[in-house]
Amino acid sequence: MDGPGGPVRVRRIPGAGAEKSYRCPGCDLEIQPGTPHVVAWADDGDGDDRRHWHTGCWNARDRRRPGRWR
Repeated sequence: MDGPGGPVRVRRIPGAGAEKSYRCPGCDLEIQPGTPHVVAWADDGDGDDRRHWHTGCWNARDRRRPGRWR
């Protein structure tokens, strides 16, 4: 799948699996615990560059230019 920085791996996290707060690189707002969201990381990476996105921000990634997400 394509992300803002090139090919990425994507995993959808259900609300029940979201236990921590994260900062979304698409809108720079917090993703609260219990909120379903998307995790994406470079396809050629080891996962250390994982970023947690609001689902809507991820879906709009081609229309938005996040700051530094990688």
